[in-house]
Amino acid sequence: MRRIAFLLLDGYALLSTASALEPLRAANLFSPTLNYDITLLSGTGAEAKSSVGATFQTRPFQDVFPLFDLLFVVAGGSPARITDPALFKWLRQADRNGVALGGISGGAVILAKAGLLENRRFTVHWHHYDDFDELPGDWLLERKLFVIDRDRYTCAGGSAPLDMMHAIIARDHGTGFAGRISDWFIQAEVRGAEAPQRRSLSALYGVLPDAVMAALELMQSHIADPLDQDQLADLSGLSTRQLQRQFRENTGRSVMEEYRRIRLETGKDLIETTRIPLAEIAQMTGFSSQAHFSDAFRKSYGMAPSQLRKKEGPT
Repeated sequence: MRRIAFLLLDGYALLSTASALEPLRAANLFSPTLNYDITLLSGTGAEAKSSVGATFQTRPFQDVFPLFDLLFVVAGGSPARITDPALFKWLRQADRNGVALGGISGGAVILAKAGLLENRRFTVHWHHYDDFDELPGDWLLERKLFVIDRDRYTCAGGSAPLDMMHAIIARDHGTGFAGRISDWFIQAEVRGAEAPQRRSLSALYGVLPDAVMAALELMQSHIADPLDQDQLADLSGLSTRQLQRQFRENTGRSVMEEYRRIRLETGKDLIETTRIPLAEIAQMTGFSSQAHFSDAFRKSYGMAPSQLRKKEGPT
């Protein structure tokens, strides 16, 4: 069982919150055991009021020691105006406790102001893009539907939490189980993390078997913490041999060859567009060391990462 908390800041959007909570409720409903233990928190006491006036019963975050597996900050309105030292201190304590942190809608702004998004890829609702122009720091903001970077889970709000929760549940319990939940909510098309800023997987690869598509979606959402091929196969609903055969037939590459290509493409983009040290980029793309990353990069692109950075420079 995973313990997941939601910290609802006044003015949060009801749709964003429900889109995150309902898939977890369904995951508990469809399972003989409790998969997710949910805690609702706020900074205002016994209840938190949404932007449309609806409320959730909550516990004050100040009264709770932050020991969860995952904690989401849900924020709407004007999160950049929030200056609450107690809140920021509590979030930093959660981070020190090893809690994975997430932001829904404007939640990433709060995490950034608490100093918890340094060298992390993330996203935020488009309405809050400009907030990061005003905040000091070098931000790895990606205009995507959702981004999972190691222990940071961020999404754009609205209906985007449905897609992010699908990725989380698929990782925890397999794509078949996650698909049942998507069907329950009439979610005929589950969008990947790359939507809508990049072409869909179908546009990139063409028509693919469901299991291959599921494995590719898992790869896209697990860049920094790569899954092994047995995990990819199990979560996609096939044996390792079956998945390997389908990958070769449909992509011309093995499962792990394609996974490495995806991770290296992410690293290449970070080299070209940021000033992050190469050792940290290696970690962010799931390589065990900078040397391992450099060797794989050189084999794929014919040059070392350091050469590319000198040639292109960050933009």
